[in-house]
Order: sequence, then C-alpha cells, then structure tokens
Amino acid sequence: MQTFKIAIVDDHPIIRQGISQAISREPGLQVCAEASGIAEALQKMEGANPDVLIIDISLDGENGMELIDYVKSRASAVKVLVYSAHDEETFAGRVLRAGALGYVSKREPIAKLVDAIRQVLRGEVYLSPQMTSCLLYRAAVGQTLDSDPVTTLSNRELPVFQLIGDGFSTVQIAEKLQLSPKTVESNRKAIKQKLHLQSSAQLSRRAFQWAMEKH
Repeated sequence: MQTFKIAIVDDHPIIRQGISQAISREPGLQVCAEASGIAEALQKMEGANPDVLIIDISLDGENGMELIDYVKSRASAVKVLVYSAHDEETFAGRVLRAGALGYVSKREPIAKLVDAIRQVLRGEVYLSPQMTSCLLYRAAVGQTLDSDPVTTLSNRELPVFQLIGDGFSTVQIAEKLQLSPKTVESNRKAIKQKLHLQSSAQLSRRAFQWAMEKH
C-alpha cells in the first residue's frame, strides 16, 4: 500500500499532537513534519516533501493564508487542507481561491479531518455538508462567494476587521498581528472604503455585528 505523507502546521502543540495521533492510526498515512509557524513550516517541508499540508489560518500572529499562497506558488503538487476554528462560511471560498482543496472546522470530530485528507488525496474538494448546501443554494439563486462585501477584504485586512469586531484597539491589534500601528490604521482605512463606511464608529459597529453573526 502506498503511504502518503502529511505535514501539520498549527501553533497549538496539543492540536498538532491530536492530529498526529489520529493520522498514525490510519493505514497509508504518515506524519512527516510538524511546525508551529510559517518559517518553520517552509524549512521542514524542504526535506519532508509532504503530499498533504494541513494548515491553520491563525498562527500566533501570522496569517496562514500567506503560507497557502507561498506553497501553491512554489510547490503546486502539494495538496493543502485548512483546519481552523474560524467561520467556514467566511473562509471556505477564500481558501479555495488561494489554492487549498478543503476546509475543516475544528468544531468537527477529528475523524472528519481524516476523511478530508482522504478526499483531497483523490484530488477532490472537501467542505462540510452545510457549506456545500450553502454554495449550491447560492448558485441556484445567482449569488457568488463574493456576495458579502466582507469577502472583498484582503487576507491582511480580514484579521484586522475580526479583531475590531472583538473590541481590540489599534495598538492591541498591532501587537496581536505583529504589525505597526500605522499599518493597522492603513488597513482600517481600506476596510472602511471597501465596506462603504464613513467613520470609525460605523466600522466598529459593522465589525461587531459581523462578529456576532459569525459566533
């Protein structure tokens, strides 16, 4: 039986351990590398040559979307699967457009992740049944993944928008995302333009409402 190699990128050691243990029980699957961040992941991937790369979107201040972009531009044969606690409806289309083949919520049993690994190894896309139904409905009524203006935010702007919704200040957001306050302010300005908001108060309300809907 052919053995497929799986690499795991997640900044939580307990989650990496849980994924690794689940994969080790599966015939034909083997964990070849584990990493907590982007630089470590790129370093370990060079010698490991994984068939599937499991990535979390949030990596201790880093943006997992950037890792997807990097991998797909330099190692297009690697199949990417996102495993994250973020809202699937918000991020599924975003990660698929970036080149990933699937999205699994961390709210799902670990067995779902194993199923998703098998599916992307076959070259198929994996989404939850609920998300698949949502996409089919949108297609039926002529909507797209970009119908919500929030989906137009860049991979840098969306984390800023999320943290605004969670009540964090510019300085706190800068610390969390390892950015300068000036960069965060530039992101806030761009977000207001894209969402057609006139003031910081409107931005805070819109972000808070969005956060409540997603939680």
